[in-house]
Amino acid sequence: MPVDLSLKSLSAIVSVPLGLAVGSFLNVCIWRIPRNESLAFPGSHCPQCNGPIAWYDNIPLVSFVWLAGRCRRCKAPIHWRYPLVEGLTAGLYLMTVLHFGVTVRTAFLLLFLSVLVVITFIDLDHKIIPHILSLAVIPIGLLGSILTYDPPPRDAVTGALVGAGLVYLIAVYAEVAFQQESMGGGDVNLLSMVGAFLGWRLMLVSFAVAVAAGASLSLALIASRVLSRKDQIPFGPFLALGAAVALFGGNRLIDWYLGLFG
Repeated sequence: MPVDLSLKSLSAIVSVPLGLAVGSFLNVCIWRIPRNESLAFPGSHCPQCNGPIAWYDNIPLVSFVWLAGRCRRCKAPIHWRYPLVEGLTAGLYLMTVLHFGVTVRTAFLLLFLSVLVVITFIDLDHKIIPHILSLAVIPIGLLGSILTYDPPPRDAVTGALVGAGLVYLIAVYAEVAFQQESMGGGDVNLLSMVGAFLGWRLMLVSFAVAVAAGASLSLALIASRVLSRKDQIPFGPFLALGAAVALFGGNRLIDWYLGLFG
């Protein structure tokens, strides 16, 4: 019986290995960018013994399972983040293709989501958001709005400006109120990037989701005494989560919210 594969189905199938391959490269970015190392040289190597990793030990997900999560040379454990990033990126790529189809906008969104993944794990590890990741990508988001008109260029520019201004004002007032830094310049640039790619409406949804998720987790950790009131958790991962929620379901959230008022 012949199998009828539509373009969307075929693209969805292709998106998974593509996402796995890109996720493998994102792991390189997550490790090397905060250390100011080249992304190209040297080649993939074990961070413990510095031994080179052969191509057959560098197949996304497969090699991790095959090697039982350990380096072939020194038997040091491979961090769980590597397969997580690869699987997460593949899942995001699949969702994007299924949701938006094969379009020019999809290509821009895949880049956007890839950068969000890198920012999330760098912020978790180092509590920084390198400017090269957010600032450098804002013009690409604005270019995408010009080429696709989704969001319209005016909304994208407004989103970038309002996103930066919103986080900056909150950061200033929070620092005065609590006598300590609550958000950094990286958070300002990140929400500006979200606005450039998604427009000002979905940018606001992103921020609302990030605040709700961040506050809920912080209160839960404080209540369970994992954190104290003075401890800080990075806000970048919550902004990235909010951006993903807004991308795939933001318009429905807006409709639901407006529906509350009749």
